[in-house]
Amino acid sequence: MKNKNNLFIGALALLFVLFSQASYGQSAYKEASNAFALYTQTGDIKNLDNAMKQLGNIYKTKKDSTKTRVNVLRAMVLSSLAYADSNRTVKTNINQDPIDLTFQTLGKLTDKDKEGYPGEMDYVKQNLAAALITRANKALKDNKFDAAYQDFSKVDEMHVKSEDVTYNLALLANKAGKLQESVKFYKAILESEKVTPQQYIELSDIYDKLGEKQLALSTLETGRTKFQEEKSLLFLLIDKYAKNKAYDAIVPLIGEALKYEPENIDLNYLAGYANENANQVAIAKTYYEKVLQLDANNYESNLALGLIYLKDFLSDTSNQEAQYNAQNYLLKANEIKPYEINALKSLALYYEKAEDATQLDRVNMLLNQLTN
Repeated sequence: MKNKNNLFIGALALLFVLFSQASYGQSAYKEASNAFALYTQTGDIKNLDNAMKQLGNIYKTKKDSTKTRVNVLRAMVLSSLAYADSNRTVKTNINQDPIDLTFQTLGKLTDKDKEGYPGEMDYVKQNLAAALITRANKALKDNKFDAAYQDFSKVDEMHVKSEDVTYNLALLANKAGKLQESVKFYKAILESEKVTPQQYIELSDIYDKLGEKQLALSTLETGRTKFQEEKSLLFLLIDKYAKNKAYDAIVPLIGEALKYEPENIDLNYLAGYANENANQVAIAKTYYEKVLQLDANNYESNLALGLIYLKDFLSDTSNQEAQYNAQNYLLKANEIKPYEINALKSLALYYEKAEDATQLDRVNMLLNQLTN
């Protein structure tokens, strides 16, 4: 009988302990909920600190730490701390960053659990995204590009719509040499309404790094179509065409470029050269002449005009205007660069056609010295 009484008393004691723990757990949860509610009303981080302490008491048992409502509340408190307490004045009991602890807590919830708390999950996601962006920007200031990239990547994985996050990922991926990943992010940006001319230029540069010259060009062309008034896109597109020797494509654009910089010598020369290659010689002359108005000692334009008139003279020796201009421009080019082969060869052709044996011998002697 005595043993039975002892067993009965022991069972009662165990039930009392279990009831007390359950009551304490419920009480701690209620305290944590109240503290969190106060935070949402006041914005006072001290209330989050109090909520964390209460949740720490609940998390002492494995059973309580797996309860859905406990983990939902914990995720909300931790994500609030992660965002609001950016200086980390509130210390967690295991001394981990609230961002990482929030992800750990979310990992205890199944998809079905999360479906039962849609509003709470949205709240956690928004706080986490804001906290990650804050931490990533701090990492950027410290030149910790890999850390910044990881945090921005987490925000992207959470499907939080933010052009700034995508753009940062594009820039960081490019900086880290992850060019294909950078292209992916830039493509997403180009589909948005907030795309800028600079972003078209940056994507074009990345395609150049990848050796995708046609994609680099077409990206600038698309940007030019979208931003008709953007000077930088216009000038870069002209430069691309020039490097690809697509002079026919330059001709319709060069006049607009010159409206921005009418006294740009290189641009005027390119206008002349592009028109000449497009068989619009008369227009080409006007641009070469404009260069010489700006700089009478410009070798390239003197030679270009000399060659144009030389061609006319070679085809018609009775054309005295062509003969006179060919001689003058070619001599000027030779004066500017006395040992330049192209000018000397052109002069040799001129003197041969003009039947000036003395000057022809002089030029040929100099050419022989330079080429042997």
